[in-house]
Amino acid sequence: MKRFAITMGDPCGIGAEITLKALKSHPQYIDKCIVFGNYDLLKLYHGKLSISQKLRAMANVDDIKEGQINIFDANPVALSDIPIGKISKVGGECAFRYVRAAIDAALAKKVSSVVTAPLNKEALHLAGHIYAGHTEIFAEFSHGNNYAMLLWSDKLKCIHATTHTALRNACDVKKERIVNIIKLADETLKKVGYKEPRIAVAGLNPHAGENGLFGNEELKEINPAIAECKALGINVSGAIAPDTVFLRAYKGEFDIVAAMYHDQGHIPLKLLAFDTGVNITVGLSVIRTSVDHGTAFDIAGKLTAKEDSLIKAIEIGEKL
Repeated sequence: MKRFAITMGDPCGIGAEITLKALKSHPQYIDKCIVFGNYDLLKLYHGKLSISQKLRAMANVDDIKEGQINIFDANPVALSDIPIGKISKVGGECAFRYVRAAIDAALAKKVSSVVTAPLNKEALHLAGHIYAGHTEIFAEFSHGNNYAMLLWSDKLKCIHATTHTALRNACDVKKERIVNIIKLADETLKKVGYKEPRIAVAGLNPHAGENGLFGNEELKEINPAIAECKALGINVSGAIAPDTVFLRAYKGEFDIVAAMYHDQGHIPLKLLAFDTGVNITVGLSVIRTSVDHGTAFDIAGKLTAKEDSLIKAIEIGEKL
C-alpha cells in the first residue's frame, strides 16, 4: 500500500502537536502515512497527548511497520536543542530537510502525496534556505513549470495569479499567467469531481478597472486571458469587481475565484475558514496539500492548537 507523507514543519511550532492530534482523532490514517519529523519531539507530544499507538523510528522510507506511527527523521536533532516557541535556525533547517525528504520520497513513488504542517519563513532564511515558503520549495525540487497556490475550503475556493511578491510586482500580472491559473483551476476541480467548474476571475483594480477608468490591466491582460480560456470551452467569467466576486462565490454562483494577488484571495478565505482552510500547490508532479495557518509559536507546547486544517488537508490530498 502506497502511503502519503506528513511533514512536521518547524519543530519549534505546533506541527508535531497537530500531526499527532490528527492521527489520534483519525487513527485510520496511521497505516496510510509516514511522518517526516523529529522523533524525540514527537515522542514528547505522544506522551502528553496519551496516544495508544506506538511511535516507531524508521531506518529508511521503506522500513514500514503496520499499526504504528512510522517516523522518518531526516535531520536528527536533540530535543534540548529545539527552542519550542521561538524562531530559530535549527527550526528552519529541520523544516527544510523534512520537506526535501518527503519530495524525494514522492518522486521515487514511495508516497502518493505530501501534506505539510507549517514552517516559518524567517527561520527558513536563518538556516540559509532562501525561499518564500513551501510552494517555492516544491516548485524547485519537483517537476512542472506552471504551478499555483490554491486555497480550498467548503465555503470558498481561490487560486492565485501571484503570491509571495511585493504588491507593486503583482500589479504587472500578465495574460499568459492568468490563462495558466484558469486552466489549473479547471483541471484541479475536475479531478475532485466537479463536472464543469464555474470559475470567476477577479479584477486587479477597483470595479475591475471600470472599462479603463481605474487602470487598464483588465483590458490589456485579464479579459484577453478570459476570452482565450472561454474559446477552449472553460466555464469562466470576468473580470469581476474584486469587492463583489468573493461574495458571489460564497453564495454559490461560482465554484472558485482566480485572485490576482496574495491578500486579495487570502483575506476572504481566512475570514470564512481560518481553522479549516487548505493550501494546495497545483500544477506540479508532486501532489501537495497543507494547513492554511502558520507555526503559531505563541501557543507551541500548550496543547491548544487545532488540527482541523491538517485533517482537511489529508482529506483533499487523498481526493487528488
